[in-house]
Amino acid sequence: MLDCTLRDGGYCNDCRFGFHNARKIIDNLIAADVDVIECGFLTQKYEYDRDRTRFTTLQEVKNIISADKKGKIFVLLMNYGDYDIDSLPENDGTSVDGIRVAFHKKDMLKALECCRRVAEKRYKLFVQPMVTLSYSDEEFLYLLKKVNEIKPFAFYIVDSFGMMKQKELRHLFYNTEHNLDSSVHIGFHSHNNLQLAYSNAQWLADIKTKFDMIIDCSVYGMGRGAGNLNTELFVQYLNENADSDYKIEPLLKIIDEILNQFYQNSYWGYSLPNYLSAVHNAHPNYASYLDDKKTLTVENMNEIFGMMSEQKRLEFDKAYIEGLYLQYMERKIKHDNGDVDLNKIFSGKTVLLIAPGKSSAEECEKIISFAANHDVLVISINFDYPEYQTDYIFVSNIRRFSKLDSVEKKKCIVTSNIDAGDVFCQTDYEELLFDEEAVKDNAGLMAVKLLMKYHVSELYLAGFDGYSHDTSENYGLDYMTLVNKNIVLDSLNKGMLHVLKAYAKQGCLKFLTTPKFLEV
Repeated sequence: MLDCTLRDGGYCNDCRFGFHNARKIIDNLIAADVDVIECGFLTQKYEYDRDRTRFTTLQEVKNIISADKKGKIFVLLMNYGDYDIDSLPENDGTSVDGIRVAFHKKDMLKALECCRRVAEKRYKLFVQPMVTLSYSDEEFLYLLKKVNEIKPFAFYIVDSFGMMKQKELRHLFYNTEHNLDSSVHIGFHSHNNLQLAYSNAQWLADIKTKFDMIIDCSVYGMGRGAGNLNTELFVQYLNENADSDYKIEPLLKIIDEILNQFYQNSYWGYSLPNYLSAVHNAHPNYASYLDDKKTLTVENMNEIFGMMSEQKRLEFDKAYIEGLYLQYMERKIKHDNGDVDLNKIFSGKTVLLIAPGKSSAEECEKIISFAANHDVLVISINFDYPEYQTDYIFVSNIRRFSKLDSVEKKKCIVTSNIDAGDVFCQTDYEELLFDEEAVKDNAGLMAVKLLMKYHVSELYLAGFDGYSHDTSENYGLDYMTLVNKNIVLDSLNKGMLHVLKAYAKQGCLKFLTTPKFLEV
């Protein structure tokens, strides 16, 4: 067993486990009798930070490895291209024992030369061809032939996107078993997008083969997207079915004392977006990007995945998915606005704009009194305010629009990315976008931009609270609550604050309710 918590788990917390936590995790993995312990990344893309499990030298990683290795193998993973192999010293036995070299098919030959040099420096070499299913049989057999010339410690079948069915695993395994040098270990690294990591690992554990096997896992399944095979579950299976004697309690201690907190801040595990990334054979970061938007239904995400080129799916390209998202959202879905003239409706008027933040519920009496005693147009954003009869609902969020009933939709001012006919009117989505990525198509800010465009005389904001890490504090109505990563929420707050301050300087924008999480 190889535990990759400190490396694959690092995708969930930007590798910031904390120096003492990293040492504690390693000590407990040793106590659990895990055979191979991956300590993190070997990379020169980042500067060294002792609280992160990204290392630029082998001297740095020595600080978290116990002096007594107790017979365990310690390794680092190097993504091909992230580290100059000339910087790797000869293995003197004082730091890690092995290097895992991960690479994409397009880099295979250059990466294998890098692998050869790692082996020459007397490290246990792990050859990790990412997205192994992307290789044709001919390409895979050629890869095995080149690997045999190097004779690494281990050669891996890598299910990078968590999409591998048992039939496909069997095919790859038997091809490997019949063509790999018998001195090389066969490894398996999986992800859990289709909830198959555990069953696939069981099949490999039960198979009769002359090869020594290495199966990767992580405590609590901590890993990118849908996560990995759970160490604590798999050691239980091996103890019960393979006469193993792994210790469970140290693994549970890692979960209880360290990982639970990370899970609360940045959850991982099975989800519909991760399912979609797997069935479309796409990098899981694409699913995370689209899910973080909180503007799309599952059907919309599926359509965007369908727009991707085959070549772009294997490696995450943020600029590419941003472009596809905007291309999809900027579709001009034309509806007949009839004789609606928004300039005539809004110009020179006083408007109360109600966002769904919790202050819209907590200060509802103030909102109702203001609306009832002033000559104002009342507009809610992405929902129908339950405490007062609004004049209009502004909607730019497809996901929110799908929750409105037919009566509510009739008073909607929708942006042109929303496919709906029976609404009050439509306005252009693209014209209301912002340059700042985090709030590029934030519905509240888009509504503000629309009203400022039509020169309202005064604009009062209610429920524009920003976001708390405590999701129960973010919405006035429970059904609207969405869970998002803290880093996304922080970026939203920063972007909202920047835009609202800029509009406030124009003089006509005022806050009716007190923003709970924005210092305006």
